[in-house]
Amino acid sequence: MNESVANCDATRGQRSPHSRRPPVVARTPRVELAAAVLAVAVALDPAGAQQPGALGTPGKHPFATGERLTYDVRFGAIKAGTASMEVVGVENVRGREAYHTLFRINGGVPGYRVDDRFESWFATDDLSSLRYNQGQNEGQRDRERRYEIFPERRVYNELTTDKGEQPSVSEPLDDGSFVYFIRTVPLELGRTYEFQRYFKPDRNPVTIRAVRRERVTVPAGTFNAIVIQPIIKTKGVFSEDGRAEVWLSDDDRRVILQMKSQLVFGSINLYLTDLRVP
Repeated sequence: MNESVANCDATRGQRSPHSRRPPVVARTPRVELAAAVLAVAVALDPAGAQQPGALGTPGKHPFATGERLTYDVRFGAIKAGTASMEVVGVENVRGREAYHTLFRINGGVPGYRVDDRFESWFATDDLSSLRYNQGQNEGQRDRERRYEIFPERRVYNELTTDKGEQPSVSEPLDDGSFVYFIRTVPLELGRTYEFQRYFKPDRNPVTIRAVRRERVTVPAGTFNAIVIQPIIKTKGVFSEDGRAEVWLSDDDRRVILQMKSQLVFGSINLYLTDLRVP
């Protein structure tokens, strides 16, 4: 039976943070990190979350301004690029204090380059998404998407289209903020967690399974880790067929150490190379 984290029981909406399709090999590193790397995709015992109700307490999060994580992205044995996750600062968005985070991927394979940016602004109290920008430069294609998200009214507006306001969910999360939110969730091995908080309702729920503990060595060092399986409504890295696993540091920081996923065309792996914490 799936169990929902207590703090998420009131959520309404349905979507999984990553419905981007990775039809070509060179685009896959972007999808694996943005998710959840998403979720997790990836992204989990938080400082300040010993009680589920402590999630929204300012100053009790396992990340802060100045944190920067750097990764090697590999397609099988081939290095396909680098990625980084950074908490840039705390800024004011429509009168609310918000974390500003930046996720970048740079790399690709011969003949196909990727240079992507994903920026999130989410409230420092309940982590609700307020603003989300995607800038994707992939091969010969450039694409930009900008969202303003209004938790108090449960709507969002994609500014790069003329669709106007669309229905959202309570305490919404975008691709970037979902990763940081997952780091605040108390984990119990053997449990399955469901979240209805992705800001586009049709992509919910996002499911996280806490699978096991183990010790893992990555370029940044050797760590005790909790291994999770993110499952998202997508045909990509975090689909049920992708068999993706994410290693989080088994401490109060819940740093993403490593991620592996097996797809029909090969494996996509992510390894922490450098860790900078304030």
